[in-house]
Amino acid sequence: MQIRFADARPTGDFALVLPAAGNLRPGIDGLGAARAGVEAALKRSRFEGEAGSLVEHFLDSDGGRRLLVVGAGADVGEGEAPEKLAGTAVARLLTSGETHAVIDLTGLKLDADAAARVALAAALRSWRYDRYRTRLKDKQKVTLATVTIVGAGAEAQSRYESRYAPLVEGVALTRELVTEPANIIYPESFVERVTESVKGLGLELQVLGRDEMAKLGMGALLGVAQGSVREPQLLVLKWNGGKAGDAPVAFIGKGVTFDTGGISIKPAANMEAMKWDMGGAAAVVGAMKALAGRKAKANVVGICGLVENMPDGNAQRPGDVVTTMSGQTVEVINTDAEGRLVLCDAMTWTQRTIKPRAMIDLATLTGAMVISLGHEYAGLFANDELLASQLIKAAEESGDKLWRQPLGEAYDRLIDSPIADMKNVGPREGGSITAAQFLKRYVEDDTPWAHLDIAGMAWSDKAKSTYDKGATGFGVRLLDQYIADNFEA
Repeated sequence: MQIRFADARPTGDFALVLPAAGNLRPGIDGLGAARAGVEAALKRSRFEGEAGSLVEHFLDSDGGRRLLVVGAGADVGEGEAPEKLAGTAVARLLTSGETHAVIDLTGLKLDADAAARVALAAALRSWRYDRYRTRLKDKQKVTLATVTIVGAGAEAQSRYESRYAPLVEGVALTRELVTEPANIIYPESFVERVTESVKGLGLELQVLGRDEMAKLGMGALLGVAQGSVREPQLLVLKWNGGKAGDAPVAFIGKGVTFDTGGISIKPAANMEAMKWDMGGAAAVVGAMKALAGRKAKANVVGICGLVENMPDGNAQRPGDVVTTMSGQTVEVINTDAEGRLVLCDAMTWTQRTIKPRAMIDLATLTGAMVISLGHEYAGLFANDELLASQLIKAAEESGDKLWRQPLGEAYDRLIDSPIADMKNVGPREGGSITAAQFLKRYVEDDTPWAHLDIAGMAWSDKAKSTYDKGATGFGVRLLDQYIADNFEA
């Protein structure tokens, strides 16, 4: 999708998108002779201008030009309204046969950031992944190639190009990785795809293989991987955009490229969805690409623990005891609680090697989180109040929503093991909390730490303003906003 900015509507063939924000409808008011017909169509449609509502009309007086009147709510520049405006329009036009859409913001008096987010949403909502669809009917094919934003101003264009266009690229990488099937994206090919995608951006990459991780004592991560013919990887991406010598922020992603559950195998129904069990790692690399792309003035390191969880004759068994890099031992009660085993060794490596000022992990960790919060919020667990408040603020600003969850000694006791330092699962009750308590045991020296359980957010079965059904890219905007708010302000 090509995003353009202009001071006035271009000539030629295009679909026209006019916002209606309460009683503020400058585009409609300026339609001249066509206005009466449009007003009649709005009345017949019982259009009241709610954010995301839409009425489609064709202008006889303008050669049959397609017109979309899109509701922008009473507060068009606030919250999600700018993104709903563009996302609604692009969703309607993407396969409509139109090749060019003009979103005319003239007279709305949006600030530069709100206008830039109209462009951001247009670009995000246009994302499709049709690589494996060889027999699409013409009416199913994407036709919309260009969106022109009119009346936004030079400041909004600069804001989009410097701040949000790199973010679009990061989200696209995350969605691509999450969408790809597990025979295409596995630990080694994940590394290859990311390496190619971030080439030339100035990121430093490091990769640890099985032998290197074995020497470091990563028994938990390697235990998950031992049932697969795919070699595990620890991928590290470093961005040094801040002051030399300043400790970096660390993002850690769970990258289980396919999760059968191992010996504790999952039911067959819907197991194909487990290709996106690497959504945390995908979000980390997407965020790192966005930060590098916009030359963020911060030091950030992304770490991805990449494994495949399979049930072959060499797979770990329920009841096995593994020794983690930290030296702590884990009784593996359930091999389908594998993400925490991957993350705990990645966390230890991060703290002892990177020595971060703060550490945030992202993981599609527990089904219990989906039961708790559905598909509207990711769960936030943290040992540090400042970090938690910073992440909640970034969530509100970015639209990647978080809801704070509890931690406590009573929950922690539920994962004590009779033969090892801990079990990898507790009882059914509070499953997402005991998973977080497990990870908390690997936080060293009071490092500020947050755990984001994104199990309900990495994939969506329904379309929303900035994405269609499928991979959402959740986490990229959140992490980018967190860095912008707290290390670049």
